[in-house]
Amino acid sequence: MADACPCGGLPTETAYAACCGRWHTGPQHLQAPNAEALMRSRYSAFARGDSNYLLATWHSSTRPASLDIEPGLRWLGLEVKSHMATGPDNATVRFVARCRAAGGRAQRLEETSRFQREAGGWFYVDGMQL
Repeated sequence: MADACPCGGLPTETAYAACCGRWHTGPQHLQAPNAEALMRSRYSAFARGDSNYLLATWHSSTRPASLDIEPGLRWLGLEVKSHMATGPDNATVRFVARCRAAGGRAQRLEETSRFQREAGGWFYVDGMQL
C-alpha cells in the first residue's frame, strides 16, 4: 500500500494520514495522545526524513541543537514490545526497529525510551539501547 504508515499502523489505522500523519501535520499536529503513539510517530518521522518533527517532539532537557538523518537509511519495520506508564506524566516504550543502510546489512535497534508529558504534550526524553 503506497500510503501505508511506516510504523505499521495503530490497531485501528494503517494509512499514514490517519495514523502518524495526523501527528506530523494538520489540526492534531504534535498532539500524540500517549507515549506509544508519539514513539510510533517518531519512528515514522525517521522513516520519512522529518527532522523538524523529531526535534519538536524531543524534550527540551535532552534535545540536540540539530539532527542529521543518515541519507540512504531505509527503515524496514517497527515492533512495539511494551508501553508502560511510570507515573501520571511519564512512560516508557520498549521497541525493536529494523533498518538498512544504503548498500549495507540490515540492522536491529532495540531500545527502551523514556517519555514525559508536559504542557499537555508528550516528549521523547532519552533511550537506553538493549
